[in-house]
Amino acid sequence: MSGIRSTGVRAALFTAPLLLGLLGTAAAPAGAVGSHTSHPGKSLTCRGKGVDPDALVRHRTEIVINAPLRTVWKLQTDVERWPSWQPPVETVERLDHGPFRKGSAFRWTTPIPPNPSTPATSLDITSTVQQIKRNSCIRWTGPAIGEGLRIEGVHVWNFSKAKGGVRVSTEETHTGAQVEADVPTATKLLREGLEAWLRDLKSAAEARAHNRPH
Repeated sequence: MSGIRSTGVRAALFTAPLLLGLLGTAAAPAGAVGSHTSHPGKSLTCRGKGVDPDALVRHRTEIVINAPLRTVWKLQTDVERWPSWQPPVETVERLDHGPFRKGSAFRWTTPIPPNPSTPATSLDITSTVQQIKRNSCIRWTGPAIGEGLRIEGVHVWNFSKAKGGVRVSTEETHTGAQVEADVPTATKLLREGLEAWLRDLKSAAEARAHNRPH
């Protein structure tokens, strides 16, 4: 956004661990999540569409989940229940009704703590499904807006059967003046958030599949 001072930009980046798709900042345990950093040779797609090819901030990662594909898919697409297994997600509201499909939209929020340069606020994220194939892939896009911060994101998910269960692969790109002001930091936050999301999805899906609390 024009008019934001560089100190505000840096503060927003360092205190906003939850951008579009960023769901946590704890580093992944060694070997827990396989990552493909920066520019993988071939980006993920859904029905032929992928992430923003010109984005400076991007990350791709994957994990294998020991649960049925239908369980993993249900958890991921029942967006209104995300807060039950993703602690950083405060609220989710479907903006349409019926099956999760192309054109489905949802608004979700997550907090940002206060710091010397910016007050406590929440990111308001609106995601719209652009492409989807049941039990196979999802691609959604949309803005994340907070105090002095706006990010445009493109997020692609692939689901496939694999040895040991289901391989979930995800790739996301961010664009916007704030994240582009510090690409390494923004990329680090994106990486940590995506890997945390996959760990939460794995924990919830495996708990449900094996009827144990998570």
